[in-house]
Amino acid sequence: MNPNTIREFASSFQKSRILLSGFELDIFTNISETGSTNEHITNKLNLNTHACERLLNALVSLGFLTKQDNKYFNTEDSFTLLSKNSTEYLGGLMHSNHLWNTWSNLTQVVKTGKSAHPTEINERGEDWLFPFINAMHDRAMKQAPPQLATIDLTKINSIIDIGGGSGAYSMEFIKRQPQIEATVYDLPNVVPITQKFIDKEGYTGKIKTFTGDYTTEELPKGFDMAFLSAIIHSNSLVVNQDLIIKCFNALNKGGKIIIQDWIMNNNRTQPTSGAVFAINMLVGTEAGDCFTEKEVSDMLTNAGFANIQRKEFESGLSQITAWKL
Repeated sequence: MNPNTIREFASSFQKSRILLSGFELDIFTNISETGSTNEHITNKLNLNTHACERLLNALVSLGFLTKQDNKYFNTEDSFTLLSKNSTEYLGGLMHSNHLWNTWSNLTQVVKTGKSAHPTEINERGEDWLFPFINAMHDRAMKQAPPQLATIDLTKINSIIDIGGGSGAYSMEFIKRQPQIEATVYDLPNVVPITQKFIDKEGYTGKIKTFTGDYTTEELPKGFDMAFLSAIIHSNSLVVNQDLIIKCFNALNKGGKIIIQDWIMNNNRTQPTSGAVFAINMLVGTEAGDCFTEKEVSDMLTNAGFANIQRKEFESGLSQITAWKL
């Protein structure tokens, strides 16, 4: 790795910040089809004229806007993905903007070991929570079909989707097997958002919701499968062990648990995506982490599960499946 490569790597955040600021200020939504001048945009959004012009010019240079006769225009892609006037608007990008604030504290977090954002998710406001759920929904709707394609749903009639957020994975299970009864289990301030996504995607009456907090309450019982996608990385080993025991108790005999997450090697250095995500948990949670296969297997065995199997995806994510015999 040469000095120029290192310098480029170190400064790559600058381009990201330009895009995120344009997104946060909602510039792409406020550019008309016939183009908008800097003055029009700054007046509409109450921005500094000179500063906004610099940002707009940078967005042009990076390919997110075009400029002609002192007017700015969205590109086809920027309108489609970054304007609220489009049905394909990537609203979940606001979560990336929120992550900027926590990641900026990484140096201090490493010094102190204290999260930059320790507040529990059920105590965070709507301004943080909806973009988070939206971001997870956008990602899950794309990832769910290939990730769930090889899961054997034979004799699976009921699924509890723990921390299911928008219900995207429950939706995909029902697409694969319409008779499945899926229940999204999530926190009191998440479930109303879950219902909005269920209604929006046309699953009203097809997916149930259950309000609860698995850290303090037992799970409802009588399910053939417990599905946990992107859940265990938010918790400590102790909380996860307790949760997996609760999953065991929630399942019918012969039922199975599927844990989908970043599963690390014993050195905790691979996959790279997991090592980076472990930093995200360091700055954003009280005790979250990415755990090794041995740690996950030990928790499953301690809870009473057997026949533990692992499937890895090209993205670096893994599925670990185990059965209640």
